[in-house]
Amino acid sequence: MSLRDWLNNGWLRLHKCNREDIQNLFEIVDRDIADAESGISPDWRFGIAYNAALKLCTILLYAEGYRPEKNLQHYRTIQAMPLILGNDRKKDADYLETCRTKRNTVEYDYVGGASEADANELIKFVVEFKIDVLTWLKKSHPPLSDFK
Repeated sequence: MSLRDWLNNGWLRLHKCNREDIQNLFEIVDRDIADAESGISPDWRFGIAYNAALKLCTILLYAEGYRPEKNLQHYRTIQAMPLILGNDRKKDADYLETCRTKRNTVEYDYVGGASEADANELIKFVVEFKIDVLTWLKKSHPPLSDFK
């Protein structure tokens, strides 16, 4: 499947973004990484790191000219990653899907569902993924990557 197929299925809609939109999302990612590395509970650290990962996936979709429809937004934003970056990122999308489920549990169901190791692993993933997204953006959409 392609993003165009997703659009035709009603899972995505067209979206125009500019350099400032992308810069704002990267600033959210940077804030979330810094916050997730601070001395708060593992559940919150995990949730904040998940938010940063989701924003990086959002950058990918926005840069390609799409945004998810309201139904299953997080799921579709994450699952678009291998469609954009290549099928070798499927395991990363699967990992983030697992994180999405865990994040929902610690956000809505009970305390203590995320360990220090879970939070640290996700933070490490996000820091590395940010580099990959920036590299891709500079190569695939240079005008969107020209910010401070």
